[in-house]
Amino acid sequence: MKIVSYNTNGIRAAIKKGLVDWISSNDFDIICIQETKASMEQVDMAAFEELGYEHYWHSAQKKGYSGVLTLTKKTPTLIKEGFGIEKYDAEGRMIRTDYGDWTLLNCYFPSGTSGDLRQGFKYEFLDDIYTWINELKKERPKLILVGDYNIAHEAIDIHNPKSKNSGFLPDERAWMTKWFDNGFTDAYRFLNPEKIEYSWWSYRASARANNKGWRIDYQSVTDNLKSKLVSARHMNDAVHSDHCPVFLEIDLK
Repeated sequence: MKIVSYNTNGIRAAIKKGLVDWISSNDFDIICIQETKASMEQVDMAAFEELGYEHYWHSAQKKGYSGVLTLTKKTPTLIKEGFGIEKYDAEGRMIRTDYGDWTLLNCYFPSGTSGDLRQGFKYEFLDDIYTWINELKKERPKLILVGDYNIAHEAIDIHNPKSKNSGFLPDERAWMTKWFDNGFTDAYRFLNPEKIEYSWWSYRASARANNKGWRIDYQSVTDNLKSKLVSARHMNDAVHSDHCPVFLEIDLK
């Protein structure tokens, strides 16, 4: 199973930058897109459908904001939008698709970069998703959660580990450690323990050209799936966004 997670920072803009051609030149089973900044009615999905993808959306109530989209060549056995927590569901933060005995969660974690109010909202989200996931694991023990977590976990995951900005704050990093110490494996870091790659770069100061980035897009798999991991990497050559796609191959036969 080849799964790609990609924050497109606006799917309509990414399409104009060649997203469809890039997808057609690859062989992905599932593509999880975050920050669509659109609803289904605003995007012509014919080209994706011609490539064999079904599409499932969870868009924000606010126009041009947030939103997730799962493109899949494998028909899910269940599709569910959101967490059932209104303040997050109104922002289009997560869509769940089940495939037999395993579940894929396509998730866009909040950013705290706009100030204390949103940073507080982010911390609430982290607490709530941790609780929610642990309940879901009782029912669905095989989970994969991919997406933009908006947190760089360790010093190896950021070009400037002296940063004191949102996304690399001690409490955020501690949450990631708790997450990976309690039933989840960081697929990329498990397979690439020393490799330095980033998934997001600021548009400022030629950050991407100079590879001054952050690894904030993750593929978490429940520990019972880590032996099934085949490969995980960053597709840095895809330039449709300020993020790059992150790729996961896992044997789920």
